[in-house]
Amino acid sequence: MDFQQLQRDFAAHLRNPDTHPAPAGVEDRRMAIYRELFFNNVNGFLQQGFPVLHSLLPPQRWQKLVRDFFHLHASETPYFVEVPEQFVAFLASGRARQAGDPPFMLELAHYEWMELVLDVSTEVIVHEGIDPQGDLLAGIPVASPLQVLLSYAYPVHKVCADFQPAEPLPTPVWLGVYRNREDQVGFMEVNQVTARLLQLINDNQTDTGRELIARLGAEMHFPDPAKLEHFASDTLQHLRANDILIGTLIL
Repeated sequence: MDFQQLQRDFAAHLRNPDTHPAPAGVEDRRMAIYRELFFNNVNGFLQQGFPVLHSLLPPQRWQKLVRDFFHLHASETPYFVEVPEQFVAFLASGRARQAGDPPFMLELAHYEWMELVLDVSTEVIVHEGIDPQGDLLAGIPVASPLQVLLSYAYPVHKVCADFQPAEPLPTPVWLGVYRNREDQVGFMEVNQVTARLLQLINDNQTDTGRELIARLGAEMHFPDPAKLEHFASDTLQHLRANDILIGTLIL
């Protein structure tokens, strides 16, 4: 047997020892060490990355889910820090679906992954060219690079052992997930109007906050522009207080 074939047989056995025999001539005691080491590393990393999902699934179901991921998913990265992203991709493929799984499983996993992404991000908030106390209406508001706007059919931010919704919400929930200046990851549930305003800010480099609010009002056909500006001004201040906005652009 050539060395490359030995490697393939070795890897196949580690991924699923029930269907792939160990390479000939290798003592099972030694193979058992590798089987446990590789699987436990992946399992431990996923438990840390998806603590809520892990806590909700029965132990046997979790073990099978991790085993199926380990066996069936062709990971596109060698880095452990990127394993959670691959796990979410595996869930999204539908290959892991099993009767009795929570209907919110994929969305919950995605939400937990995004929290992890922000937690380990090496991105930093650059203060150069930004006025942290700038007028958010008269100036050009700037969003933090450590925030993301997410939308889900299930209220995944509330899911726990005592709350496991069986049906999606009538309308999607919007969540602003962020890492603040103290490097703490948090979330803010926002309504659809605030979500759209934040989308406009994320895509904007030239318009003032007042101009963005006017555009929002036109999209919504809002009957009272002054009332909308008052509401949106308070919202902008709240977003800045939570480090979702970091100030205004210095021109």
